[in-house]
Amino acid sequence: MKSFDYTITDAQGIHARPAGLLAKEAAKFNSEITIKGNGKTADAKRLFAIMGMGIKCGNPVTVTAEGPDEAEAAAELEKFLRGNL
Repeated sequence: MKSFDYTITDAQGIHARPAGLLAKEAAKFNSEITIKGNGKTADAKRLFAIMGMGIKCGNPVTVTAEGPDEAEAAAELEKFLRGNL
């Protein structure tokens, strides 16, 4: 299991467009990927689950990948979050 913490810096938080891109990025991997924040946990491959978390600017999130490509998944998702959120 690989995980990392990240604090959302986008002024609008995780809104529709980046949530969709995040779900699309997570779907590239075979590992189970979850995102935790704001007292909730969601499957990072499900757009509506991510949006339902209500993550705002300044909220910390923890992304966890568990499975055959967990190291690559965690690295790529951290890179995605830093570049987009």
